[in-house]
Amino acid sequence: MATTTAAQRRAQARIEYDAFIRSCPTNQLLDRISDKWVSLVVSALAQADEASMRYSDLGRKLAGISPKMLTQTLRSLERDGILVRTVTPSVPVRVDYELTPLGTSLAGLLSAVKDWAELHIEEVNEARERYDDGHASSAGSVGSADSGRSSSAS
Repeated sequence: MATTTAAQRRAQARIEYDAFIRSCPTNQLLDRISDKWVSLVVSALAQADEASMRYSDLGRKLAGISPKMLTQTLRSLERDGILVRTVTPSVPVRVDYELTPLGTSLAGLLSAVKDWAELHIEEVNEARERYDDGHASSAGSVGSADSGRSSSAS
């Protein structure tokens, strides 16, 4: 049996990545980057007037995000190499966040999704209304209709 080096094992693993498998690292990465706050943080940093944004500026830009969620999101993005955190000793301490080249490559995709949502929200709302209106009368038979639909989809 031939032995393989760590580099060869990593190269083979890359070939075998499959995001449809829950335990695959790419599935876990997709889970991370599909988070609403991740998308909005990356988009905000990409659209910033300067190359970086302060923590407080991000908090103001992202209406509805709690300080705890902003901190968790920023830490996870820093860990994944999407952004860098720079602390400037001053009173008070200044903390800035900036996209890395890896983050910049992701920003185009996430900003495009954000832009698509802003452009098509009215169409989605109309589709939701049509769906809800069409299914309101059959609310009592939802279980039987759904069970038939899921069994035919299997």
